[in-house]
Amino acid sequence: MAESGMVIIGAGEAGARAAVELRARGWPGTITIVGEEKWGPYERPPLSKRQLLADDEQTPVHILREEMLVEHNIRLLTGRPAVHIDRSGHFVEMADGSRLRYERLLLATGARPRKLPITGPVGEKLIYLRTFDDALNLRPRLAAGRRIAVIGGGFIGLEVAATAVERGCAVTLIEIGPRILMRAVPSEIAALMEARHRAAGVTFKLGAGLERIAETADGFELLLADQTVVRCDEVVIGIGVVPETTLAAECGLEIENGVKADERLATSDPAIFAAGDCCSFPHVRYGGRRIRLEAWRNAQDQGIHAAANMLGANEPYRAIPWFWSDQYDLTLQVAGLPEFGVSAAVRELGGSAKLMFHLEEDGTLAAVSGIGPSSAIAKEVRIGEKLVERRASIDAVRLADPGVKLKSLL
Repeated sequence: MAESGMVIIGAGEAGARAAVELRARGWPGTITIVGEEKWGPYERPPLSKRQLLADDEQTPVHILREEMLVEHNIRLLTGRPAVHIDRSGHFVEMADGSRLRYERLLLATGARPRKLPITGPVGEKLIYLRTFDDALNLRPRLAAGRRIAVIGGGFIGLEVAATAVERGCAVTLIEIGPRILMRAVPSEIAALMEARHRAAGVTFKLGAGLERIAETADGFELLLADQTVVRCDEVVIGIGVVPETTLAAECGLEIENGVKADERLATSDPAIFAAGDCCSFPHVRYGGRRIRLEAWRNAQDQGIHAAANMLGANEPYRAIPWFWSDQYDLTLQVAGLPEFGVSAAVRELGGSAKLMFHLEEDGTLAAVSGIGPSSAIAKEVRIGEKLVERRASIDAVRLADPGVKLKSLL
């Protein structure tokens, strides 16, 4: 085994940002990123949008290009899955039998798609979107005139639906819940996004349980609980993800809706940290409530923060959760956790743009949600995020008044 160093399992956003931050903070030893995929770290947000639209894109949008790896002296092992963590010996065992010694270890293993309980030939033909290779597989199937069934009304399902419509497909979206975007997005904002999809031609089946998927001579036939039949050429599944905790659980780390970490992102083993989609942690802004976030910026921020604490910074993670999704000409953004609000103030920005301020019982701002063209809401949500961070308590009437500049409330 080589000398002990910093080892990062997971070659995604969190792992890549952590590696760069370790070097930027002066870590002089080895830094190794271990990734299962053949690709180096790349951006995932384009997978359901740009990289389904652009037929000429045959490589992902890389986060760490070769020159950056060389500049920061970071070793990247791709297509090399880790299979075991020996906590007493401080080493990671690889599938090929090799071992990596670590002084500190970061688990940035992300998440895997939640699968429908359908096996056999039909199950093998259902399409899930999580990796760049998944996007390469899906892209040619979204040809103009094809019928696409999307199961799941979350961000991924809706983004795939919007992209498929832009490519000329006929799309039916099936959601078992009573509305789309049930998690983290207020019903008023979700209704506006649903209306935009309907205007684009998407057919919705809401509150629709799925009884059966059968293969036919020319595609698939979906039988819903109300006996409605949906016929299509392809079925795309977007019903959420499951945190990847296999290695953590196998080596005895605590698991609670992901790899259980404290407010510093340290796990139950002080030499092992966690970051990104796989990690659950108590958020100090929200009374120590344990949460797990599946968002690009959280993965980025937590990777950087975990790196600092791996080097002894010992600081709690305080970043305000922030989510976004681009669909058609609309951007949806959420800063904070709307579920902590008990009332809301609505600010109309004109046209299709709207902000919602979610207030806790004592009037403290818990979150801000926005929908509209990016140029209309991005700056306002950024200011709202700062107000959430500062635990601002602002009169709801002023928040709702578009004549009151948000910046004046800072």
